[in-house]
Amino acid sequence: MNDQYSQSKNKNQNNISHTNTRLVHVGRDNEASKGFVNPPLYKGSTVLFPTVQSMKDGGYGYWYGRKGSPTYDALEGALNELEAADDSILTPSGLSAITTALLGLLKQGDHVLVTDSVYQPTRNFCDTTLRQMGVETSYYDPRVGAGIAGLIKDNTRVIFLESPGSQSFEIQDVPAIVAAAQPKNITTVIDNTWATPLFYQPLTQGVDVSIHSGTKYFIGHADAMIGTVSSNGKAAEAIRKTAYSLGICAGPEDTQLALRGLRTLGVRLKHHESAALELARWLETRDEVETVLHPALTSHPDHELFRRDFSGSTGLFTAILKPVSDEALEAMIDGLRLFSMGWSWGGYESLILPFDPRPYRSATIWPFEGPALRFHVGHEDMKDLFDDLSLGFDRLGAVS
Repeated sequence: MNDQYSQSKNKNQNNISHTNTRLVHVGRDNEASKGFVNPPLYKGSTVLFPTVQSMKDGGYGYWYGRKGSPTYDALEGALNELEAADDSILTPSGLSAITTALLGLLKQGDHVLVTDSVYQPTRNFCDTTLRQMGVETSYYDPRVGAGIAGLIKDNTRVIFLESPGSQSFEIQDVPAIVAAAQPKNITTVIDNTWATPLFYQPLTQGVDVSIHSGTKYFIGHADAMIGTVSSNGKAAEAIRKTAYSLGICAGPEDTQLALRGLRTLGVRLKHHESAALELARWLETRDEVETVLHPALTSHPDHELFRRDFSGSTGLFTAILKPVSDEALEAMIDGLRLFSMGWSWGGYESLILPFDPRPYRSATIWPFEGPALRFHVGHEDMKDLFDDLSLGFDRLGAVS
């Protein structure tokens, strides 16, 4: 990575510790941008060199569009600051960030431990591509904590975490897992998409690699896709080399949109946090709801771990309904006006997603009989969202 934007060079940036101010200034070099507030969008493949010697010397610090540009450097540099990382790379999607990191850290004959609450496409990658490569995957209870030591094998090379799980919302005891991994030189990797670096910085707790689907909160508007991998020195070189070997490259427009999204991340997450908590507490009062899985609620079994490690919560959580018929659930969801169904989250729109994790969990048993609904709370007025769901519950009751 060219270091032009690896540290923000805005003269007002020095010694800034407040989050929203940092977000405005990270990844910016006003002098290099000729005074423009935003770093320029560089689109291109070919980099020209005026002489043979300049090509040998690296010219302007860039060799080929896929290997980097000032646009990429601006976002990577901003992520290094926010994540307290030695290096960050950009990929076309969150899943490609996960797969690139794992491919960079694992080889034939290795063993990886993966939390049972993991994002389902990550599990699919482990069960297909990694298996074909001769890498063994074992799934573990996300609440195992220090007990992970009993699952480590002689050939365990990576422990993969996701805290909280993006459907079931278990909080993992990350320091305990890191403490078991470090003496055995095992690399720890975490999917940190839910919290973002604003609410959790896993690298400061000894985790080696922090991954984000920047498609979610970094982009923030459901109009682009990007993945990020931020690493410490132990893992950074292997992951960057693998990304280059695989031809991994984020789109320049998506990169610029992610950089733009970072500027407002703090104020957006503040609303996501308060709105989601308001909805979660409201759902806890509904007779139709068995339980709400939101780690910032005192009712959550891992709430104390959440308070210890996280500085805030975001807009995604799950509610478990009491058992109802499929017809009743469909009547509720199909008639909603403001909560749409969709696989992603992190944008300005509110979403609802029915799911059943039982077919793809193997180390733990899903304890609930009723349907699970994952909510993402966007930026709509809360009264409108309450009214929409209230009418939905009326339809559910009418069919039940």
